[in-house]
Amino acid sequence: MTRFNTSSSAFTPTSDSALGNLSASIEEGGPLPTEDALAQLGRALMTELLDVISDTALEDFQTILGEALIGAFHSAAGRIERDADRARDTMRSLDRDFDGSEAADVELQDATAKARAGDAATQACELIRDAASQTWTVATGEVWTAWRGTRRGTHLTAAQLEAKQAIRAIRNRKSGEADPGGPVIAFRGAPTADTPEDAGRIFDALNWAKQEWPDMALATTGAKGSEKLAIKWAQQKGVKLILARADFDTHGKAAPFRANDELIALEPEVCLTLVHSVDRARADQRPFGPALNLGQKAMESGLRHVPIRARAA
Repeated sequence: MTRFNTSSSAFTPTSDSALGNLSASIEEGGPLPTEDALAQLGRALMTELLDVISDTALEDFQTILGEALIGAFHSAAGRIERDADRARDTMRSLDRDFDGSEAADVELQDATAKARAGDAATQACELIRDAASQTWTVATGEVWTAWRGTRRGTHLTAAQLEAKQAIRAIRNRKSGEADPGGPVIAFRGAPTADTPEDAGRIFDALNWAKQEWPDMALATTGAKGSEKLAIKWAQQKGVKLILARADFDTHGKAAPFRANDELIALEPEVCLTLVHSVDRARADQRPFGPALNLGQKAMESGLRHVPIRARAA
């Protein structure tokens, strides 16, 4: 597996943070752990996992185990956030029907405290998740992405959106977090385009796009190889990421091309494609069909298409 160690610092928390503010607003239960401590926990958990399974029979299952560890904190954050949302619903109901009694006042305070505690715990889980995810990427070169829902990055990671949410947001511009918030740049690339030469050309193209559209969002399917490299670039640059995943269970072999339809529906400013590796050592490569298909659909839709090619000799 080719590794790209693109960052020496896996996580850099801020001192004046939302988590710190939440900690100050929680009156009971003791102080929250610091962001440094939570980030260190995420790094330590992932490092310990990789150290234990390295050079053992479990190393063949490294990807499943690593993604499961990160996904556990992602899932926990979602569950706690839903509890906090229910507490906020209770707050709104109590505030609307407030009768000034001591009992109503106590009930409202309890609901408020539960919502604040839930928000703090959600952010704590996200901090652990993001630190573990960054450690995973630095150690293995792989990129973890959430399969369902929106991944809200606490510090370094891009917000991750289901493509259907983003499409609806483009239509009505009322969706808030699901709104891409800026021009969309679509990218599809070959799974075999994963060499350092490929990474350089992909990063060149994406850096050009970001210069042209500084508030861009990157839309891709999250497939292995070149698209994982693009996701890594988005995480490093703090660029919002829209995932239009291929749904093989529903669409079978047509899934990669249906995913292209979702990318086109986002009305991207430009569609970038890399149909095969630019590494000349990899000869006799077949062009990657889904990338060719995206370029064709872009031109048919009147969208700009820019193919990524090797540097001129």
